[in-house]
Amino acid sequence: MGLTIIQTLLYAIGIYKWIVIAAIVFSWLYAFNVINSRNQFVGMIGNALYQMTEPLLRPIRKALGNILPNMGGLDISPIILFVILFFIESLIINVLAPAII
Repeated sequence: MGLTIIQTLLYAIGIYKWIVIAAIVFSWLYAFNVINSRNQFVGMIGNALYQMTEPLLRPIRKALGNILPNMGGLDISPIILFVILFFIESLIINVLAPAII
């Protein structure tokens, strides 16, 4: 049972990583006017990606805003989020999994 929970956590983190990547690509496409911003379907996808990623990215952006100077529109908060997610994954694999198995 413990192994199933660990695998589920790792799958959830993996899926969330892909959601963050999709949000990054979507924001680039939107910023460079590659996609039609007035299309309702595009708006729904953008809103869904925003709502799924913003709760974790907002605190990172706030913390970075207090630490780093203005970087001219460059948002490195997804990179920090990926580092945190990789750290959590390795923590689960190297510490939690051996303790349960």
